Amino acid sequence: MTEKEILDSFLATKALLQGHFLLRSGLHSDRFFQAALVLQHTRLAADLCAELAGKFAGEQIDSVISPALGGLIVGQEVGRSLGVRAIFAEKDEQSNLVLRRGFSIMAGERVLVAEDVVTKGGRVQQTIDLVRRAGGQVVGIAVLVDRSGGEASFDVPLRSLVRLSLPAYAPASCPLCRQGLPVEKPGSK
Repeated sequence: MTEKEILDSFLATKALLQGHFLLRSGLHSDRFFQAALVLQHTRLAADLCAELAGKFAGEQIDSVISPALGGLIVGQEVGRSLGVRAIFAEKDEQSNLVLRRGFSIMAGERVLVAEDVVTKGGRVQQTIDLVRRAGGQVVGIAVLVDRSGGEASFDVPLRSLVRLSLPAYAPASCPLCRQGLPVEKPGSK
């Protein structure tokens, strides 16, 4: 799939929204990727995630982990494409990521982190830290959309289907706020 075909699939499924949005990072933006809207189409989700998994072909990967909730489907489908198990991390009461449901990571296990969208990379970094605390080795990060324009930085390879540089603003300097446009938080809808 070309990047244009991938972006077209986001547009066709209305997964790429325009407006005034509050991102998980706390920043504001005029664009929002609601990846769930493209991932609800199971064949398309499988195709996109197989394409993403292909970016890690030939690497030894024992399992895939994703932060809940956004990365769940991506992790499951990437794991399926790679033929490895897929687990997920959940938030605890303090919003830290933890393993529950009997999931565990073995010492030395080679783990790929999978996520839907990266802006600043906070949840991805929390997932990396969780894997390392458990004794696992993070081999890379697979993400559908890197909207950071390459600004999100990690000490392992980040590979995405789409890499965009979309504006994101601190609330105090947001031009959309200055225009009086109401801010939406679509990730919680």
